[in-house]
Amino acid sequence: MKDDNKPDLTGRLTFAGDAGAGRSKWIAIALALLLIGWMGSGFVLPSQEPQDTAAQTASRLVTVAVMPSTADDVTLVLTAEGQSIPDRATGIRAEAGGQITDVLVARGDFVTAGQEIGRIDAETTRAQFLQAQTSLDQATRDFDNAVALQVRGIATEDRVTQARAAKAAAEAAVVAAQEQLDNTIIRAPFAGRLNDLTLDVGEFVSNNDVVAEVVDNDPLTVVIQVPQVALSRIEKGQMAEVQFITGETRMGNVGFIGSNADQQTRTFRVEVQVENPDSVMPAGLSARVSIPTGQARGHFVSPAILSLGINGELGIKMVEEDDKVAFRPIEIVRAQPDGIWITGLSETADIITVGQGFVSAGDRVDPRPVAPQATAEANQ
Repeated sequence: MKDDNKPDLTGRLTFAGDAGAGRSKWIAIALALLLIGWMGSGFVLPSQEPQDTAAQTASRLVTVAVMPSTADDVTLVLTAEGQSIPDRATGIRAEAGGQITDVLVARGDFVTAGQEIGRIDAETTRAQFLQAQTSLDQATRDFDNAVALQVRGIATEDRVTQARAAKAAAEAAVVAAQEQLDNTIIRAPFAGRLNDLTLDVGEFVSNNDVVAEVVDNDPLTVVIQVPQVALSRIEKGQMAEVQFITGETRMGNVGFIGSNADQQTRTFRVEVQVENPDSVMPAGLSARVSIPTGQARGHFVSPAILSLGINGELGIKMVEEDDKVAFRPIEIVRAQPDGIWITGLSETADIITVGQGFVSAGDRVDPRPVAPQATAEANQ
C-alpha cells in the first residue's frame, strides 16, 4: 500500500491525504456562494426605504398663514406735502420825503386797512396846502365877479373864460397839495400783520423808501404739487384737511388748480385756502394736505405682506382652489400709519400673511387660517 504522506523523492512535501486539506476547500466555496447570494439579493429584493423617503419629501407641503379678508368701503384720499404762504404780502413805501415824527405801531402788530403806521414832518406841505387853498378862494371870487359883470353886460366872455381857467388851476393846486399832505401819513394798504418795520422817530426817509412789510395770512394758502394721474380727481371748492407741523389741524378748500405743469417735476400747483382770523397762523409752515376724492371697495392689509411679480409689479399672494398659491397685482389707494388699502382683489380673498416668500404661484401649500384684521377703525 502506498503511503500518501511519504516524502516526495524530489524533496517536496505533499498533504493530499491530510483530512483538513479538503475541508478548507469546502469552506472557501461556501463563503464564495454566500457572498454571491448576498450580492444577488440586493438586485432581487431592493430596499424600499429610499423610495419611501422620496415619496414623503414630495408629499410634504409648505405651511403658510392665511388671513380671510372681505372688501370694505374706503374713502379715497389724495395726500400731499406742502407749505403755507401768505394770501398777500407787500412792502409799504414812503410816498413823501422828510423826517419821521411819529411811529404808531410795532413790528408784529395786526393792522387794519388804512390804519396809520407813522407820520412824516408835514409843516412845509401843510403851508403849501394853505397857500393853494388861499389861491383857490381868490380865483373863486374873481370868477364869480366876472360872471356877475357879464350878466350886467360889463364883462366880456373872454374875461369869464380866463377867470374860469384860473379857478380850475387853483383847484388842481389844492388837490395836489392835499395829496402831498396825505402822503405824509404812512398807512397800511390792507389788513394784515406787520412782518417788518424800519421806522424810527427822528429818522429821515426819502420818497419811495420801503419802511415796513405787511403780510395778509387770512386766508392762509397752502401750496401742494399734484401728480398728473391725480389731477382729474380734484375740483375747485373741494374740502381738504390740513395738518400743520405745529400739530394743529384745520379744514380748508381747494381755491386754485394750476393749468400748466412744472417743467421739471411734471406736477401741477394746487392751492388750499384755510381760514385764519387775525392771521394767527404764520406763513411758511410745513403742512400735510388730505383731499377726499371718492369711494372704492378695497382690502385693508399690512404693507409687509406685499410681493413683487415676475415682471416687477406689486401684488399679493393668496390661496385659491385646491390650496394653490395665486399672485394678484394690486393698487394702493390709501395709506395709513397702521396699514394700507388695496384694490385688485375679489370681494373675498384668503391672503397669505406669513410664508409668502417661500412659495410661488401654482404651488400647493398647507394653509393655516389666522384672525382677520379689524377694518372698522382703520377706515375712520
